[in-house]
Order: sequence, then C-alpha cells, then structure tokens
Amino acid sequence: MSVDKPVQPGPPRLVPASDTTHVVLAFDDNRLVGELFGQFDQNLAMIEQRLGVEAVARGNQVTVKGPNDACEQARQVLDELYRRLQRGDEIHPGDVEGAIRLASADVIQLNLPTLEPKARLAYAQVSTRRRTVVARTPAQDTYLRAMDRADLVFGSGPAGTGKTFLAVAYAAALLERGDVARLVLSRPAVEAGERLGFLPGDMREKVDPYLRPLYDALYEMMPAEKVERGLTSGMIEVAPLAFMRGRTLSNAIVLLDEAQNCTSMQMKMFLTRLGEGSKMIVTGDPSQVDLPPGQVSGLGEATALLEGVPGIVQVRFSAADVVRHELVGRIVAAYDKADAERRGTPAP
Repeated sequence: MSVDKPVQPGPPRLVPASDTTHVVLAFDDNRLVGELFGQFDQNLAMIEQRLGVEAVARGNQVTVKGPNDACEQARQVLDELYRRLQRGDEIHPGDVEGAIRLASADVIQLNLPTLEPKARLAYAQVSTRRRTVVARTPAQDTYLRAMDRADLVFGSGPAGTGKTFLAVAYAAALLERGDVARLVLSRPAVEAGERLGFLPGDMREKVDPYLRPLYDALYEMMPAEKVERGLTSGMIEVAPLAFMRGRTLSNAIVLLDEAQNCTSMQMKMFLTRLGEGSKMIVTGDPSQVDLPPGQVSGLGEATALLEGVPGIVQVRFSAADVVRHELVGRIVAAYDKADAERRGTPAP
C-alpha cells in the first residue's frame, strides 16, 4: 500500500512577461478625478486588492500594471465609474465594489442577452428623479433586465442582496414615467415569533411595522411629498397580502415582498390578481420561512411549478450577491454551510 506524500508548497507562480501589461488612463475633467480615485486613493486601492493589479495615480492619469485580463477589467471599472461621475452621480465604496464584480464576471453569468459585447457592457440601472441605482452584481444585472422583459419576475435569495430595494426602485421608476397608473406594494403579515395582537394601535398601526422596509425603500427613491400624495390619492398602495383577495390589478406594477411567508393558497391568490398592462415582482428568502411547522411555503412551490413558463423569469441570488456589509455575506455563507451539512448535501 502506497502512502501519498504531502505536497510541499512551491514558490509563488510567476506570471510570464507576455501575460502582463500596463495601461495608462487619462481623465479630462480634473474636478472629477479626486472622486474617481477616492479619498487617499481608496478606490484605486480597492481595485488593486480585488483585481490583483498595481494602480499608480499621477495627476489626472493612472497607470495600471498586472495580468492582461485584470488590467482590462480595471480599465472597464474606471471608465464606468468616470461615466457615472460625468452624469452627476455620486460614487460610494459599494459602487466601486459592484463595478469590480461586474467587470470580473464571466459572460455566462450575465444570463440574459444584452445588445452589447461584454467589453462594452452597459451595466443595468434604474433611475428616478431622486437617484439612480446601478446593478452591483451579475445577479442584480440579470434581475433589472428581467423586470424590463417579463411581466412576472421572481427574485429569491438571502438577505442583503438588494431584491426588495431594486424591485421598489424599478416600480417607482415605472410610476414616475407614467408607464403604469398605480404602484402596489404588499407583504404577508406573518408573526415572526411575536404576537401581532399585543402591538398598540388600530389594525393599520399594527400592520405598518411589517411594511416599514417597503416604505423605507420608497422614500429613498421618491421625494417624501410625492410619496405622501401618492399614498393619499391611492396611486401608491402599501397593504398586507390579505387585502389583495378578490381584486384585479390592471395597469399597475405590483410587488410582493417576503413571499416565503405566503401559504400555497395565498401565493396562488396573489399571482392570479395580475391584470392587463400590469407587471408583478415577487421577492423572498427561502431560508427564512416563518410559517408554522408543516406549512408549505408558497414561494418555494410557485418557483418549482412555474419553472420554464414563458413570460416568467426567475432570478436566484446567493451569498456572493450580498451588497450590505461584507460580514453579511460571510454570515449567510456560514448558515448555508451548516444547513447543507444537516441535509448531507454540498454547500452552494
């Protein structure tokens, strides 16, 4: 019987000179260069760390050295961020991280066809009068494109991946453009370990805390006075899922959030509310079901039953798509690993 000898770590692999290059990028508007490079060149430092290149700034120029592919990705990132600054957008660390993720993504990860080759890929985005939101991961890019192309979109995956925020942003943009007459936001009011009846106030005051994340996203995308006018006039409706029964929602953009807490019958009821000229977006996290034991989640059932149905697109997010604090991604991955070990299946 032979015993395999442990493999000794060798010297660092040197990249052949033919595989390395350097590019010099110059940016015309000196006023924007400071924002592009970041305070103390922090944006360049992030590009260096994530892509494995060296980026040296001098005046309005930056020289990027490293492997050919990584230098090209760095060029795409800086060009894209500079275009955003030229449009008047602000650049935050999360935007830099998102641009790096998309530039590094394989073409196959952007699984809805685009009209441009990846080298000139225009990142999917949605704009309202208050702000512009740009996709930060391949899944977000697919999600935004799917909402444009399909009348029913499912976005499922862990917390922090932008499912709800992007859906509300897209819905608000449609409403502002006049493409739809109404915006309807809904959630199931499921008691996640707490008792609804013990909350103070009338029914609306009891239910509003469950809908607060939808309000928060809405106020980020639209001026407060416009949201208030819309809520008063009925142009914007935020309501528990139970209030949807018996209605037909026509010429509207309809969002169901936390759909993992719908029962099978509730999900069927909601999906069949879709009327003429309307779109629906359904979001949820299958790993955070608050239904009683033995109760089937309507989200899981619907995504299985409707797989491959024409006109319906399903976008699945993972821990790699988390855009909150980087610890959130690690937390999600740890829980996914533990769950996979309990089931005896490989971790995703």
